[in-house]
Amino acid sequence: MLIRATMIVMFLVSTASHAQEHLLARKDVQGTLHFIEQNYDRFLKKQIQIAEIPAPPFQEAKRASFMAEEFKGLGLAQVHIDSAGNVLGLRRGRDLQVLVISAHLDTVFPEDTDVRVKKEGERYLGPGLVDDSLGLMNLLALIEALNTADIRTDTSLLFAATVGEEGLGDLRGVKYLFLKSDYRHLIDAFISIDGAKSGRITNGALGSKRYRVTVSGPGGHSYGAFGLVNPAHALGRMIAQFTTIGVPAAPKTTYNVGRIGGGTSVNSIPFEAWMEVDMRSESTEELMKLEAFFLQTVQQGVRAENLFRVASNSKLEARSERIGDRPSGVTPDSSALVRAAQWATTALGFTPRLTISSTDANIPISLGIPAITTGGGGTSGGAHSLNEWFNPRKAHKGIQKNLLLLLAYAKIAPSPN
Repeated sequence: MLIRATMIVMFLVSTASHAQEHLLARKDVQGTLHFIEQNYDRFLKKQIQIAEIPAPPFQEAKRASFMAEEFKGLGLAQVHIDSAGNVLGLRRGRDLQVLVISAHLDTVFPEDTDVRVKKEGERYLGPGLVDDSLGLMNLLALIEALNTADIRTDTSLLFAATVGEEGLGDLRGVKYLFLKSDYRHLIDAFISIDGAKSGRITNGALGSKRYRVTVSGPGGHSYGAFGLVNPAHALGRMIAQFTTIGVPAAPKTTYNVGRIGGGTSVNSIPFEAWMEVDMRSESTEELMKLEAFFLQTVQQGVRAENLFRVASNSKLEARSERIGDRPSGVTPDSSALVRAAQWATTALGFTPRLTISSTDANIPISLGIPAITTGGGGTSGGAHSLNEWFNPRKAHKGIQKNLLLLLAYAKIAPSPN
């Protein structure tokens, strides 16, 4: 039986605090764990329902409206969609400090993507079914489980469905939450539920810088105007030089030229060419060095092309626009939030694994606020592809783990029993 097996595991967890050891002995907590397991099929249907509501980048409004109605139906207070597009709902605790439990609304898929979910054997397939429909479903399941046992926490719980986590969204939703929202001075800690892996605890924020570089010139006929400066050629010079840089394997640092475009036809010198570049590092210092080198190669590429075609009396100009900026940092392993996550993960039979990644947690981590990202349960694959899949076998344990995590950190009132 789940409850008995979980309690046996608990006695083996030498790092658990005294208060945490008693959580699983409470009848109300046991009731919530049982409720989650018994109602998982219904929660899975809700996950599929969410996944089939399109939420392309910068077009999350339809899914946001759905989540707002769900939050209201579950009795959260002050439910609203803020100026950034986030959906927020408060479950009041005994004090004003707030623990945020979050999942993101947006997917990576464009507007015309077929998001209908199909079943093949044990697996369900659908774009965005896991990333992050699973996280959004977790929010609803956690609220319902808490309501069922009428569990009240000391810390208030702010449930948040955020915008702009993917791609060029640049974490705009969570940036607004921490920098401009009415809750910004009250947030004590932050938990993001993203992906499936129940053992993963992302307490390291992978920093990134993203740029769109646009090179412009006069353009002309490929034969008749041959000899003019060429934006595409300058772009090639930049890429050739930039990709010669050596980057450290530890702290891991990477770069990628992800998109290139421009021009009007094969027989025209383009009047404009552009590229989008992604740079990442576990180290703020290494990321700054890589960014500086990249910006230097942009200017050198333009100068080299202008010099090569100096006889044409034509010139190129380059514009570098930062389109993404995710800060790095870490929530220490010794923090109360990470310890609570490790305890809850172990209590449900998973092996805790601390990782570094780029998630909504980057922003609070960079501000010195304890934050982690963890999985919602089950197994998955094919993220960010049309073949994204989810296997719900024992996935209820992921929700149970997240319930124990928030209870261990937010602390609950003494048991009436």
